[in-house]
Amino acid sequence: MTLERVAVLSDIHGVLPALEAVLAEPDVRAADAVVLAGDLLAGPQPVETLGLLRDLGDRAVWISGNADRELVELARGDAGRPGAGPLPMDAWAARQLGTADIGFLAGLPPTARLEVAGLGPVLFCHATPRDDAEVVLVDSRPARWAEVLADVDADVRAVVCGHTHMPFVRLTHGLLVVNPGSVGMPYGRPGAHWALLGPGDSMTLRRTVYDYAAACARIAAESAFEGAAEWAEEYVHARNSAEDALAAFGPLDGRAR
Repeated sequence: MTLERVAVLSDIHGVLPALEAVLAEPDVRAADAVVLAGDLLAGPQPVETLGLLRDLGDRAVWISGNADRELVELARGDAGRPGAGPLPMDAWAARQLGTADIGFLAGLPPTARLEVAGLGPVLFCHATPRDDAEVVLVDSRPARWAEVLADVDADVRAVVCGHTHMPFVRLTHGLLVVNPGSVGMPYGRPGAHWALLGPGDSMTLRRTVYDYAAACARIAAESAFEGAAEWAEEYVHARNSAEDALAAFGPLDGRAR
């Protein structure tokens, strides 16, 4: 089936007010499908976020991200990230989810493929098509992009990925690569970032502005996570600059090799 309009939401990280703001956007409400490109629940309101996403019903196209996988591992007794303990927020979020919720997360696919009118076959993933935690950036070198896209089917015309929380569009090796940015934990500027594919061959990066102070107050009041207020103050207000994020992520894309 060919879809006329697809909204892409990535890296929600359990920030319910940001998600509510995006889902209220007319173009999201009118979309034929809403792709949920991973890292959905690791944040201050995981249960409420999952409930709202499930309300999308058949329009939702679910993809697992590294944080979703790690929540499953934590809930099932894994020690967390190799070489380090789990982040306090992640460990707490994992404990909030029921057995059925964990089973649902565990069954999410790593990629999805949709036919979008005007764009053709589009491959959706969390980080890269081959790995849910791999880093590629807008300024990653061509050889790096060749590595991570090597196994993409030859007929795919665009790849949509998230993970780094910074929106960009890039042409590389004949493919349009789109990162919608982060709904709940943006770097560089506040706002809930997402993308819209279609109608026609259009692709636009979007930013939904909402009341950040009110969102922080709500998260502090409604989340049982002990550090919810401080967490929201940092991430809802986007206190981390894009330049800081690029400096932190840059070495992870193999550019020093």
